[in-house]
Amino acid sequence: MADYRQIIRDGIWDNNAIFVQMLALCPLLAVTSTATNGLGMGMATTAVLLSSNLVVSALRNIISQEVRIPVFILLIATIVTLIDLGMNAYMHDLHKVLGLFIPLIVTNCVILARAESFASKQSLPAAALDGMMMGAGFTLALVLLGGVREIIGSGTLFANAALLLGSSFSFLDMRLLDHYRGFLLMILPSGGFLALGFLLAAKSWLDHRQADRAAALARSARVAAINAMDDEDDIAGGDRT
Repeated sequence: MADYRQIIRDGIWDNNAIFVQMLALCPLLAVTSTATNGLGMGMATTAVLLSSNLVVSALRNIISQEVRIPVFILLIATIVTLIDLGMNAYMHDLHKVLGLFIPLIVTNCVILARAESFASKQSLPAAALDGMMMGAGFTLALVLLGGVREIIGSGTLFANAALLLGSSFSFLDMRLLDHYRGFLLMILPSGGFLALGFLLAAKSWLDHRQADRAAALARSARVAAINAMDDEDDIAGGDRT
């Protein structure tokens, strides 16, 4: 039976597609000049992950093992085409910004990997949750990287959110630093590599800190257990005396 709590933790943090698996770095670095672009790409990828996981899980007992990879790719390509057409119709400005990277979601290793390693072996609820959480973790990485680059590069956050994502996202558009000319390097591709390196270092530091804290708690628990056993032995010895 699937551990839903672990699925959530894996998708968001422990097995994050970007910060742990280091997959899909091409769209990550190409479209994250702003947090808005990262959010749009993340939402599109999440929709593909969720849809492909659901379809693969539903058909897992029908698709033979010999042809599963070509069938998975065909299903993913169909879903990506539908999402590409939908974004072109209803989110045309964002579609123009993301451009070729929307059709290239088909080649995103994360999607095929989750279909093959997880969705094809799990029930519909577990596959759906895995798709959503992997997509959420991917979106989180894109938004974080885009946000860091945008703030340092131009002093804004979610610039043109209403134009690219629709009027319902207008509240996201913020200018954080007035009269700030920006640091051009962070908007360029080299800035993407620098920002990604710092984010990876920050995650590694947080993981090590959490591991040290867990180890310290485990040591404290062992010491308390040993002390409790010693106290019981002392009480038992006193009763015999």
